[in-house]
Amino acid sequence: MKSKAMIKTVALAAMWWAAQAQAQEVVRLGNLKFAHYGAVSYIKEIAPKCGIKVDEHVFAKGLDVMQAIIAGELDVGTTASEAAISGRAGGAPIYAVAGFAKGGARLVGRADLHMKSVKDLKGKKVGVTRGGIQEVLLLAELQQAGMTASDQPGKDVQLVYLAYADLNQAMLGKNIDAMMQSEPQSSQAINKGYGNEILKPYDTPIGAPVRTMVMTEKFYKEKRPLAEKFMRCFVEATKTFIDDQAVAEKYVREVVFKGQLSKQDFDDAIGNSPYSYDITPEHIQITTDVMVKTGVGRMAKPPVARDWVKTDLLDAAKKSLNVK
Repeated sequence: MKSKAMIKTVALAAMWWAAQAQAQEVVRLGNLKFAHYGAVSYIKEIAPKCGIKVDEHVFAKGLDVMQAIIAGELDVGTTASEAAISGRAGGAPIYAVAGFAKGGARLVGRADLHMKSVKDLKGKKVGVTRGGIQEVLLLAELQQAGMTASDQPGKDVQLVYLAYADLNQAMLGKNIDAMMQSEPQSSQAINKGYGNEILKPYDTPIGAPVRTMVMTEKFYKEKRPLAEKFMRCFVEATKTFIDDQAVAEKYVREVVFKGQLSKQDFDDAIGNSPYSYDITPEHIQITTDVMVKTGVGRMAKPPVARDWVKTDLLDAAKKSLNVK
């Protein structure tokens, strides 16, 4: 009899675990490794109490996130706005549903060159990541200053296209004279003494660029209850990071960067790329227009922001958690 009771107990336990697994539906999330993407990473830590499981995949750049979405490998992705816009223009079935950080770019010059303005870039080599929001901002700043740029010699500024991870090394080795870089890498260059800030590039029509959270149309339309849970979890994670910088700092420095980011680097990075929630069709439309003007993304048919920026899930999540 005892063994029968034992079998029954084991069977019930197995059924309970199966039910728990069923209850915690999985959201496949694509993310990037930057300080201001930390709150999005933190969603997976609090996901069980939101009744979901988040499977995070980290990519090198936003365009890689878009490729994974097009391939059907992700439900939600985070990226700078330009990758989302290019993705949508290229047929990616996505909606922009939130803005999880703003800013996050800095024009940094080699410290020994003492450059103070965009005009000082004339005749210099400037490193930037191709297709990133930093390229959009750099070209917009150069256009504003009446300067030309190309990756071939002969223009006012020679562009050197490198991955985010390689820009600092190129500046340290004096292979480039300046860089338009993301955070925390731009803060690290300044804090380590080989770079100086020329400017934060927020005086173009774009202003401070918004980092964009996108959802696939399929996830948004067909898995609505799960999408709602995920969005509440995002708002909760972001609120935690905004309200409690100690939690944000510990998580980003120790978990995301595994001890390779100093307190000063974190503080400076988030000072230039604060966590946020919001996104507007107006901001995305202006960014799209500047991309067209600067030629970044080379879109045959630029998407109209109001067709694909959907903030209803975000608005409902903020309201349910009393977040302004």
